[in-house]
Amino acid sequence: MKTKILILAAISYSLVGFSQKNEIKTAEKALKSGDAIAAKAAIESASGMIGGADDKMKAEYYLLKGNIYKDLAQKGDAAAFDVAIEGYNDLIALEAKTGKQKYTAEAQQKLTAITADLVNSAVTDNQEKRYKEAGEKLYKSYNLSKNDTIYLYYAASSAVNGGHYEQALTYYNELKDLGYNGSEMKYSAVNIETGEVEEMAKNQRDLMVKSGTYKDPKDERTPSKSSEIVKNIALIYTQLGQDDKALEAYKDARANDPTDVNLILNEANLYFKLGDKEKFKALMSEAAEVAPDNPDLFYNIGVINMEQGNLEAARDAYKRALEINPGYVNAQLNLSTTYVNEGNSMIDDMNKLGNSKADIAKYDVLKKKKDSLFREGATVLEDALKLNPDNQGILTQLKNIYGALGDNENFMRLKKLLGE
Repeated sequence: MKTKILILAAISYSLVGFSQKNEIKTAEKALKSGDAIAAKAAIESASGMIGGADDKMKAEYYLLKGNIYKDLAQKGDAAAFDVAIEGYNDLIALEAKTGKQKYTAEAQQKLTAITADLVNSAVTDNQEKRYKEAGEKLYKSYNLSKNDTIYLYYAASSAVNGGHYEQALTYYNELKDLGYNGSEMKYSAVNIETGEVEEMAKNQRDLMVKSGTYKDPKDERTPSKSSEIVKNIALIYTQLGQDDKALEAYKDARANDPTDVNLILNEANLYFKLGDKEKFKALMSEAAEVAPDNPDLFYNIGVINMEQGNLEAARDAYKRALEINPGYVNAQLNLSTTYVNEGNSMIDDMNKLGNSKADIAKYDVLKKKKDSLFREGATVLEDALKLNPDNQGILTQLKNIYGALGDNENFMRLKKLLGE
């Protein structure tokens, strides 16, 4: 009886091994014929039995598994990337353990190809505004190729573009911890035939210049991305409402780039939000000292003050921006809007008044003041039209002001200028 039991066990083991080989061959044949779905079904049938297989069969299984799922990933199954990577990594680990590296080189080549596939797929995702998926694929590309930290940087950028701030924060913090700089050398020369500046690899550029078809070679280093990374970390913490972490991040960002005006403004806005108006004012003054002739700075100061309801301070900033750049359309529009907003604030007070003699008198005073503010806003835009006579934004806002004033003559004039 014992002999028979041993024989039956041996036969059972032999049948299992035969079944594994059969499924692997079926999967291989299906993959070669282009039927990745059938290949997937066959390789999955073999997966439950692979634990008892010998090392040779396991290696064949892992390689085929990687190849099948790589093919599925190339055909649009994004989830297949992970399974393909797992298959190849299991193969490499197995052969490292056994010392028989029959398929390792092939698996490593396939992983390199998957990196390229992931990047290409991420490009498509970004174009079609699937930013979260793009970021995840670029992060996988980075993990497959640790030397290509640029993929991690682009993963963070994709996440930000999609508003996936926590995902982006993870990537940016990893970049910061790595000390990622992102600066690189660019090599260029002027094409003598076309007169265009062209970038190319250094060796190629040098050969082209030597051949006489290109001239004026230049080696230029691109700016470091370190400041951008720490700045974005600070901005994301602000966006997520994590104010304490944001303030710490701003310290890092300011230390990295103390003259970044927008960074100063964002930090100032955070302090205003936290109720520290003295720190807010100090940072605003610092920003103005850093860039006293920058119209964008004063425009942004105007925007921040406008958002906080500080209309007089906003007007002063917009007027300073217009002193520097008289044709600054957005500053013109916003300066006008400060008067309109103040006028609109009186409408609620007017509507709350009753029909008593005192209320009617108060109503007339408020209406006169509101109309005066509206006309002040209109004057700003009439002056703006002298420099930008065809600007649709100015024309439309001016038309609306005259409509609110009941000034039909000017309203119709603006409608005509707008072609309505």
